[in-house]
Parts: sequence; C-alpha cells; structure tokens
Amino acid sequence: MSELPAEITALVGQNQYPKTATFPVELSYSYNTLSATENGNPLYWDDQIADELTGGMTVPPSTLSLWMRPHRWEPGATEEQVALQVHFDLKEKLGLPEAIMSDNTLILHEPVRPGDVISHHQVLRSISDEKTTKLGTGRFWVIDIEYHNQNRELVGIESYTGFGYKRPADGSAS
Repeated sequence: MSELPAEITALVGQNQYPKTATFPVELSYSYNTLSATENGNPLYWDDQIADELTGGMTVPPSTLSLWMRPHRWEPGATEEQVALQVHFDLKEKLGLPEAIMSDNTLILHEPVRPGDVISHHQVLRSISDEKTTKLGTGRFWVIDIEYHNQNRELVGIESYTGFGYKRPADGSAS
C-alpha cells in the first residue's frame, strides 16, 4: 500500500463529479436548520433586516453543503446517491475499508439566496504517504468541494480531510 497507483495520483487537482442540485435553495431547509440550532439571528428571519444588511434574504452559511447532498433515491437514478464520491472512490481503490473525517473547513464567498441553483464539483487536493495511527494504517486525503451559483459565481469552498485505514489484524489499537 506504500505506493500510490498512477490512476490515483493523476486525479490530484482534477475537477470530478460536476453536479447541479436538482432543486433550488429553499428557505424551508434553512428554517429547519435554524430551528434545530435555536439560531434566532434576525438576518435569517426578518425580511426588512435582510434587505438592509445583505440586499435580500440569504441562507445561513452553515447550510451550504445541503445543496450538494443528493437525496438517497431520486427517480431515474440507477444506484444509491452519495455525497463526496471522491472519498468513497479512494476507499475502494486503495483498499481502505474504514474512514473518518478529521477536519472540515468552509470558506465563504458570495451569499447563497433562496432560489439559487447550486452546482459543485469535487477536487482531490492531496493524499499522504502511508501513516499508522491508533485507528490503523492508511492515508490522509484532502478533498475540496467548490460551489457555484447559477451565475457561475463562487459561493464557497468546503474542504474535508479524511483518513482511510485498515484496522490492525488483531483488532487492537496501535
């Protein structure tokens, strides 16, 4: 497992899995998130305040990834829909059955507004050399998701660091 296959290294820096959301940004998703987090920020609840501060309603920045997460099933889909497909590809191609996400960063650009249609693609940024942690032996990888609105404006970049690994044969922690 110490050498990376050329097919994997060739993917670093490449845009993969471009998709456009199958539904526009909706306030109902935002309200569910705001309610669950008890977020009473009037920017998201009061049209007048939103107009004054941002030129109209926006959705909370923390909801950006909602617009890239497919429904598990959709009419016409031939297989289960998953988010972050590059992550699952790496697990399979590198023979790493277990994985965790160890970091997630969100960089915001343009605000997302109700009615926007968000598209995104995934970019594999890096893959580490083989590492052994308490979980097992594997590799860290960084995957960015770049989000754009219907006007092709960059609205955000979400970066995930994952660790794909194999547990020790005896099941013990290292």
